[in-house]
Amino acid sequence: MNSERQSCDVLIVGAGIVGLALAYEALLQGLHVSVIERHPRPVGATIRNFGMVWPIGQPPATLDRALRARATWLQLANEAGIWAAESGSLHLAYRPEEWAVLEEFAATARSRGYQTALLRPRQALEYSQTINPEGLYGALWSATEVNIDPRQATQALCKWLADKGVQFYYNTAVTQIAYPRVYAQGQSWQAERIFVCSGADFETLYPELFAQSDITKCKLQMLRTVPQSAGFTLGPNLAAGLTLQHYASFAHCQSLPTLKALFAKVYPAYNKWGIHVLLSQTAAGELTIGDSHEYGRDLSPFDKQEINELIMRYLRQFARLPDWRIAETWHGIYAKIPGATEFIASPEPGVTIVNGLGGAGMTLSFGLAQELLHN
Repeated sequence: MNSERQSCDVLIVGAGIVGLALAYEALLQGLHVSVIERHPRPVGATIRNFGMVWPIGQPPATLDRALRARATWLQLANEAGIWAAESGSLHLAYRPEEWAVLEEFAATARSRGYQTALLRPRQALEYSQTINPEGLYGALWSATEVNIDPRQATQALCKWLADKGVQFYYNTAVTQIAYPRVYAQGQSWQAERIFVCSGADFETLYPELFAQSDITKCKLQMLRTVPQSAGFTLGPNLAAGLTLQHYASFAHCQSLPTLKALFAKVYPAYNKWGIHVLLSQTAAGELTIGDSHEYGRDLSPFDKQEINELIMRYLRQFARLPDWRIAETWHGIYAKIPGATEFIASPEPGVTIVNGLGGAGMTLSFGLAQELLHN
């Protein structure tokens, strides 16, 4: 390859959603961008998640970032042929303790930037034919959630970026960074700014910093049904009570500790595996179901059937599906920093490590990329 093609303004290591978001933002600024990816295509957490853009789960500190990312996804839906459905979401309550948390959240939601409304059972059932009406207290409607299919979206985004001039180097493992040079398998690049966005590359290129970072890993198990019958539409993404103890947006609710204490008694196995249950639909009509959360540096490569059975058992409490047949199961692993929304570090001038978005990559990456590239 000629030297001109291997000099750029911005070089990104890792073609996951964080790296692709940075490539997109740099492209908008008119910069020459190169992306180096060690695999033939993105294969990590970026394609192993729901694909939900989920502002309702973000605390106020990162809500604006999530909403800016949402706007970018919708723009890319038009420009890059990415399927995106502005489905919104419903958090369903089947216990008075769950309803108390939803009422408390809704009371201050608008002043904190959330676009929500409380619904009584009859109103909630008008939004989705899938909701189990038995014992339903009500629901919290949020207008901001967007469905994408991470597999289709990632492929389409890579193609669109390449068509716009971003240089991709697949099957290429970076072996050394010495600013302003990046070395990989007998090749080298020179760049004004270098971003390391792949956890595997962070771990191998800067092992001491990785060891000091407090990054842990989270494994989540997920399932997907066969395509549902023609004409079936899920409507909003669905969640239920367990989700209220998972997302930081609900953490301020004074009624939440009472609900958590109840769940500790009623759902000990769910707490053990960090299970809460979400339901979304793909463009092909399949339903995506999950997930669990196992934390640590030494996560088993083998999935647990017990976890999948617990997920499905809980789903049956709040959803009625036309076809429950499961077509596939899988797990994803993402990096997380306890108590932080991301890990940003500069091991040397001109080099920035971006990692540890904690399962919110689809929701936050485009907003974070705007902030990083405007600094």
